[in-house]
Amino acid sequence: MNRQAPLRVVAIGGGTGLSALLEGLKRYTRPGVPSQPEVDITAVVTVTDDGGSSGRLRREFDVLPPGDIRNCMVALSEDSGLLGRLFQYRFAAGRGLKGHSFGNLFLTAMTHVMGEFAGAVRASSEVLNIGGRIFPSTDANVSLEAVLADGTRVAGETRISRSRKKIRAIRLLPSRARPLAATLRAIAAADVITLGPGSLFTSVIPNLLVEGIPSAIRRSPAVKACFVNLMWQPGETMDFRASDHIRAIERHAGGKLLDYAVINTRPIPLAMKKRYARQAALPVENDLAALAKMGLKVMTGDLAQLTGVVRHDPAATAAMVVKLAQEGRRRGSERSRDHRERSFR
Repeated sequence: MNRQAPLRVVAIGGGTGLSALLEGLKRYTRPGVPSQPEVDITAVVTVTDDGGSSGRLRREFDVLPPGDIRNCMVALSEDSGLLGRLFQYRFAAGRGLKGHSFGNLFLTAMTHVMGEFAGAVRASSEVLNIGGRIFPSTDANVSLEAVLADGTRVAGETRISRSRKKIRAIRLLPSRARPLAATLRAIAAADVITLGPGSLFTSVIPNLLVEGIPSAIRRSPAVKACFVNLMWQPGETMDFRASDHIRAIERHAGGKLLDYAVINTRPIPLAMKKRYARQAALPVENDLAALAKMGLKVMTGDLAQLTGVVRHDPAATAAMVVKLAQEGRRRGSERSRDHRERSFR
C-alpha cells in the first residue's frame, strides 16, 4: 500500500454509531504497523439534535447543536485520555451549567469567536489534534419534521425519537439547506462512503436531505455502503429488516444510492434478546434475498460488540470499512487505466 496515498473514507451519520466507527478508524490514521493501510477520514455529521445540552445551547445562543460533533471529535482525538475526558465532562451542578458538557460549551464559545460553526469545528479539531476532518452536514440552522404512518406530523428530533408510531418520511425545515463545499470535495475524492451505523431517521437520513449530498454521492466513483443497524430502534425502526433500512435511505435520497449492505452475522445471546424485547427491540432480520433483488452486494462479519448493550464493534467495523476502501481504490485505478487506454486508441 502506497503510504503517499492514504485510503479516503467519508463516514456519514451521527450519534453514537458514527463516533464508534471513527474510534475504530482512528488507529489507521497513524499506523504503527508497516503492512497496515493508512486512512484519511472525513466525517459528515448531522446537525438536527434539539434535546439535552445541545438543544439548550441551540435555543439560547442560536448555534448549531454541538453534541454529535463533540463526540466525533473525541473519537478521533489523538489524546482520547485527558482532553477527551475534558470535552466529555458534564457539569453535575451549577445554575445554568448543570447538564452541559464542557465540549459543548467550548464549541459554542468558539462559534462566537470564529463567527461560524464550521470554523469553530475546524479550530476545535486542531486543539484536540484529531486524526481526520469533521464537517457538519450543513451550516444552516435546520430541524427535523416527521410524517408518521397515520399522517400525523411531528416536529423536532427529540419528539420524533420518542414517538412510538412508524415513520413514513422525514424532512428538513427549512428544506433548502446546502452542504459545505469541502464536504462535496471529500465525497468526490472518496474511495468509500459509509452510511451508518446509527439511528436511521434521526442520525443517518437527515444528512441525505441536505441539497446536493445525494447527487454528489451518486457521482462519486467511491464504493457506497450502508452499515445496517443491529437492533430495531423502538419507534423509529420497529419490524425493520435489513432491506427496509436500505429502502428508507434510497427513498429519501431520491433513488438508487448504495452498492453494499454490510450486516452482522454474530449471534445475539438469548438473554440479551429477551432484555431488548422488553423494550420492544429485536435483532434486525438479514433478508439476504431481498437485498440481492435490490441489486446490492452483501458483506457480512462478526460486527456486534456484546458488552452489556448491543453495539457495533469499533475495530471490526473499521476493518470492514478499510476493506471496502481498498476495493474502491482498485475500482478507481481500473477506471483510470481504462480511460488512459481509450485515450490512446
